[in-house]
Amino acid sequence: MRDRFLQLTGHNVVRFVDYMGRLTLFFGEAFTSLFRPPWFFREVIAQMFHLGVKSLPLVAVAAFSVGLVLAMQTVGVLSWFGAANYIATIVGMSMVRELGPVLTALMVVGRAGSGMTAELGSMRVTRQIDAMRVSAVNPMKYLVSTRLLACMLVMPLLTGVADILGILGGWVIGVTQVGLTSKYYYQLTLKYISLNDVIPGVLKTVVFGAIIGTVGCFHGYHTSHGTFGVGQSTKAAVVSGSLLVLVSDVFLTRISLIIWP
Repeated sequence: MRDRFLQLTGHNVVRFVDYMGRLTLFFGEAFTSLFRPPWFFREVIAQMFHLGVKSLPLVAVAAFSVGLVLAMQTVGVLSWFGAANYIATIVGMSMVRELGPVLTALMVVGRAGSGMTAELGSMRVTRQIDAMRVSAVNPMKYLVSTRLLACMLVMPLLTGVADILGILGGWVIGVTQVGLTSKYYYQLTLKYISLNDVIPGVLKTVVFGAIIGTVGCFHGYHTSHGTFGVGQSTKAAVVSGSLLVLVSDVFLTRISLIIWP
């Protein structure tokens, strides 16, 4: 029993290390391709529209709802200490430093990441990617690098919108339940949020974008076994992408607290 457990654990560790190694090599190849011509600017813009604009309603609703809930859960505790006015500061700091970037990344993984995997997976199983290579078009550069760059560019923009809408959700509770004026809420929000809070959040989103683009394209690019394989790759991309975003957030938060305490 013990030998079986150790064998299974070792097998899973080897599979995880192998997966992370192949994922890193895939990212390295796609990222270095960005610096070599030809450059497909139109494809990057098209992907930014597809990933960003079409994900915006989902991100907006999620961020506004989280801002509302966070304010509702916090205002009661703050009232015990006579500090309900600080609801603006708590919601603003939480959204800018943590909730905005992570929430946006998880929404984009679920919608855009899975879409990338399904699209590339369908192209793989129908041999469209092979046809591109025969036509002297580098599929890694045209399909993967453009999507990777689009993810890295669009994530900070989506997160900015999520931060604003999350703060707006807190404003609704602050005005209707605490009795703050809109001007006072606005002043309190800006008073305690500095560039040291904004910069780490923005840098996180670039890393999250790289993770989403790499994982989504990796699973789609290596899809096999027809339509069944497309479904399996899409599921694996969502699970792996979500977990990697959450795990990387631990390390990124720790690093940001060291640099910007």
